[in-house]
Formats: sequence, C-alpha cells, structure tokens
Amino acid sequence: MAGNLLGAILAFSYFRVVDPELASASGPVGVKDIAISVAVFAALVAIGYPLGRRWISPLIAHQDSAGAIEAADAPLVRRRALQLPYMFACLTLVGWIMAGIIWGVLWPTLVNGRLDARLSLRVFFGITGVAGSVATVFSFLATEHYWRRVMPFFFPRGDVSEVSGAMRLPVRLRLLGIFLLISVIPLAVLGTLAYNRAQALLGAAPARAAALVEGLGPLILFIVAVGMLAAIGLALFAANSVADPLRRIEEAMAAVGKGDLDTGCAVVANDEIGAVAEGFNRMLDGLRERERIRETFGRYVTREIRDEILAGRVSFDGRLEEVTVLFSDLRDFTPWVERTEPRTVVHDLNEYFTEMEAAVRAHGGLVLQYIGDEIEAVFGAPVRVADHADRALAAALEMRDRLRHLNARRAEDGKPPLRNGIGIHTGTVLAGSIGSAERLTYALVGDAVNLASRIQGLNKELGTDILVSEATRSQLAGGTALEALPAVRVKGKSVEVSVYRAA
Repeated sequence: MAGNLLGAILAFSYFRVVDPELASASGPVGVKDIAISVAVFAALVAIGYPLGRRWISPLIAHQDSAGAIEAADAPLVRRRALQLPYMFACLTLVGWIMAGIIWGVLWPTLVNGRLDARLSLRVFFGITGVAGSVATVFSFLATEHYWRRVMPFFFPRGDVSEVSGAMRLPVRLRLLGIFLLISVIPLAVLGTLAYNRAQALLGAAPARAAALVEGLGPLILFIVAVGMLAAIGLALFAANSVADPLRRIEEAMAAVGKGDLDTGCAVVANDEIGAVAEGFNRMLDGLRERERIRETFGRYVTREIRDEILAGRVSFDGRLEEVTVLFSDLRDFTPWVERTEPRTVVHDLNEYFTEMEAAVRAHGGLVLQYIGDEIEAVFGAPVRVADHADRALAAALEMRDRLRHLNARRAEDGKPPLRNGIGIHTGTVLAGSIGSAERLTYALVGDAVNLASRIQGLNKELGTDILVSEATRSQLAGGTALEALPAVRVKGKSVEVSVYRAA
C-alpha cells in the first residue's frame, strides 16, 4: 500500500502539476481534486484489500493454528504460499489498470462532456503503462522480500519443488525484466515527451513555442529524478532477491566446512536459487546420514578400523591373514539362566558384554559375534597390525580386570559373581565377507578359529581363566608372565597342544 500510495502521488503530481499541457487541460489543483483522488485511491484499496485478504485466508488460518491443518488443504496452502508475491503483484496491476481507466477515460468524459482520445491515451499510458508497471514490479519484489521471512514456516523441510501448479519465475527472466523496465520505460517516456513537444512546436506561435520549451526543463528533471529513484529502488530489491539467498547458502556451506552438520539453508524461493538451496539441504541430509552410519559403524569396531574401512583401504574380499583369535565363554551359564528372571539375565548379559567388548576395542580388536554367552574376537584383521598377539593378550588381561570390577558391583547388589574362560590362538585364517545374497557378515574360517575355541574350553578342565597357545606365546614381545602347563589333547587334533596360563 505504501508503494502504491507513493506511485499515486507521483502520478497525480505529474499529470496535474508538472506537465503543463495536461495541467492546463484539467485546470488548477484544488482541495476538491485532492479529495476525489484520495477517495478513488481509498475505493481501489477497499476493493483490493478484501480480495487479497480472502485469497490469503488459508495461509492465515494455517499460521494461526501453528501448522495444524487438514491434509487435504495442505497442497492449497503450500501453493498459495509460493504464489503470494504474484497475487499481490496482480492486485496492484489490476488497481492501476482501473486507475488508468478512471482518470484517463471516465473522469475526462464526466468533466468535459467529451473524450479527447490523444490526451486520454497519454494519461492511460502514463498511469497504467509507466507508473502501474513500476508499482507492480515493486509490489512483487517488496512482497517477496518480506514474505521470505515467513516461507520456512510453510516449508520447514524446504521442499518447494514438490508443490505442483505453482508459478516459477526464473532468475534470468526476473533480472531481464527489471533491466528492461528501468531502462526502456524512462527512454520511452522521454522519447514520447520529445515527440509531443516537437509536434506542439510545429506551427506554434513564438510565445507558445517559448512556453513549451521553458516547460520542458521541469518535465525532464521530474522524469529523470523519479526514474532514477525507481531504478535504484527496483535494482536494490532485485539485487537482494538474488544476493540474500546466495549469502545464506554461502554461510551454510561455511558452517558445514567447519564440521557443523546441524545447520541448514532455508528455501525461500521457487527459482534456480531455491533449487540450489534445496539441493544443498539434500546433500546435507546425505552427509548427516553418512555421519550416522559412520558413528553407528564405530560402535561395532574401533574408530581406527572404522576409518580404514570407510576410506576403502580395507578389502572384504576373501584373503588369507595371520591373526590372533580370542574366544571368551561364561562358566555355569545354563544353571544361572534357569534360576534367574529372564529380564535380569538379559540386563546382566548386556552389562557383561559391554565391559568385555570395551576391553577388546581398547586394544584394537574386533568382536565378530556373540554366540549365546560366548564372544569371538579377532586381532590383526580386517586392518593388519604386526603386534596382534600382544594386543589379544592385553585385551584378555583387561577383560579379567573388568570382570573383577563388575563382580564387585554385583556383590553390592546381592548378585552372584560371573566367571569366564578365555582362549587365545594365533594362526592363518581365511577372512572376508561371508553369507547370503541378502546378508553378509565379516567372518574367519580356518583351523586356527576352531583351535582357539577348543583352547578356551580347556579352562574348565585346567581350572584357569586365560589360556594362550604356543603359537601365540612365540609371537609375544614379552612382559607378561606365562606359566607352562602340561600338553593336552583337544577335540579334532591328533597331537597334543602346548598351552600357557596367564598369571
């Protein structure tokens, strides 16, 4: 309304004061003329305001209800949210067309009793073609500028491209139209003015010709001044309509560059820049999803192993690897389950596994699977390390220590202690992704895996908690006291196996 009022004042000033030909034809300006002009402007506003209010009523209802809107009405609300600047521009243009008809056709006919086609055409062109076009574009840009603050309310996910039936004004067309408006219209007005004055000078008396030439200066000054103000205003709005969304995207990209994935870019326009912002948000969603996968994967393996795998430096194709395998098993598990409430069993098992896996991960191991109360872990795969035997023994000793602290907490709660046995063996295995077409798992296949499991089982017979094979002991760097035990025969082996107890 402010822009239209300013345009109406300038149009009135030009046709009733600045332009001498039109001013003389209409007579001197009086209070009556001003009152009638104000009344016409108010009447046009009174017609346009209810129409605009009715058109945006779904948006107001949606905003007042804080987004609680029927699903059937949602497409209408979203479409009108995108079309609101166009609607205000259309209302403005219709108002200026009506003003051109009123002042260029109806009013001269009522006042003079006849219609001067040439003067009426000039008035209609000046009001509707010049002032109306500038006011319409200004209304569109100003409405769009302020409406962009509200757009995220209607599009919290920034999915403006999913709205069907909404008008789309490309950036190129927008800038081209404004450029033509601020360049062609002033030239057209000045050209028309020069032509009319030249026509009026032909055959005019010397006094009349002098008056026409003297009046040309104020006209040119008025047109240039108003044209410059309109051009500057439209250029600023046009520049901001492109620069502001790009600045937001730039700030969001800078935040992402610093590692902030919780940021986002509001999509405030249904044009190429809005499509860029929407694409940026989709890319950001992909980065968040990748980070969630990365963090979730990090719960299963150590961060070092995770990073190696995600970086593509680890192959999951089957290959022979020398590794150290660790098996751990709870003692007297079945009787404990039979006399304990199921929820308590699940809770205690989860607490036990959490402590044991923490020890494995702390030394660069990977827990391959939980089999009932048994843990299978590997050191030296999928990421190769030279000291996998030392890491496995260190993890076993930490598992013993963590179990001791866990049993101390269980004793405070009146729960019986847990006991486990750990077997460690080093050997060559086939490591890779194994499974069906629908589900794969990283697994180890080979005699070394079976022997590690058998050594773990010897703890029951020998009354120990940590047993190490000769193959593992031979690769240890030292520092851990190991007690040699008599060689034993394990299931599946024709020869006896030398084992050592960790002190």
